[in-house]
Amino acid sequence: MMNAKDASVLLAPSPAAGQVYDSMYYLKGAAAGGICCSITHGALTPVDVVKTRVQLDSVKYNKGLIGGFRTVVAEEGAMALTTGLGATAAGYFIQGWFKFGGVEYFKINAVQALGEERAWELKTPIYLGSAAAAEFIADIFLCPLEAVRIRSVSDPEFCDGLVDGFSKMAKAEGIGGFYAGFAPILAKQIPYTMAKFAVQGNVADKMYSSMGKTPADMSASGNLGVSLSSGVIAGVAAAIISHPADTLLSKVNKAGAGGTGSMASRLANIAKAEGFVNLMTVGLLPRCVMIGTLTAGQFGIFDTVMSALGASKFHFHNPNE
Repeated sequence: MMNAKDASVLLAPSPAAGQVYDSMYYLKGAAAGGICCSITHGALTPVDVVKTRVQLDSVKYNKGLIGGFRTVVAEEGAMALTTGLGATAAGYFIQGWFKFGGVEYFKINAVQALGEERAWELKTPIYLGSAAAAEFIADIFLCPLEAVRIRSVSDPEFCDGLVDGFSKMAKAEGIGGFYAGFAPILAKQIPYTMAKFAVQGNVADKMYSSMGKTPADMSASGNLGVSLSSGVIAGVAAAIISHPADTLLSKVNKAGAGGTGSMASRLANIAKAEGFVNLMTVGLLPRCVMIGTLTAGQFGIFDTVMSALGASKFHFHNPNE
């Protein structure tokens, strides 16, 4: 539990000039990441409920995003759209903590190891590698909460909340049940996060370059506009890349899906039954809407929280300019 002294240190401003990238900077980055992911994923829970239903039963939910909303509300009431909210908010706070904090840590340490000029030349591989490493760590903590969320969305009668869902899954399936979807969640989240950070970083750099300015030259609202705009583009790209694995993850966490064999055989059975086109396209539009909005919000909130905590976010710099 963080005491008052620890909290005051966290809120203490970092140096505006000559930013020190120490443990306190990474703590602020992790906190900002947890906050931005929890808020955005929690706010989009209704969209995620419909998206998951479409992926799990595309025959019944075959009228698009709006039609899906209407079907859920008509059959189960408006509160059904908040199913899994607790697991979503908790899981993605933890995931955001390790993901955003981890990306900052791995990215900055790579720059310090390579030197500024070489790091500028390799900034896209650094984004990709940092995102992959951070996401792998984050998914170890996210997977159990995501399993409970998907089970509760696919079966609204399964549990009465996060704690009840954990208890029931543990009793029925043991610890292994929480990680039944670990392989597909890695297949979904790692490419998604790699695309998300690499695309957002490069698009933001191009936007600043087109204006002939650096983040330091821009107002807070100007930087927020860049974060939101580049976040939308990054979110849509990441959604398309990770969609097939997202569909498999939704289905493999449904009770009995894919038969009773090994995880690899279950995933293969689901993929065969669905077909390549369905894996690529079913539920893609609501996912693009959700992830595009979510990613823009995450980068906007992350930058805002970092600024509020007194930290100056790390940006790659071309040493020749």
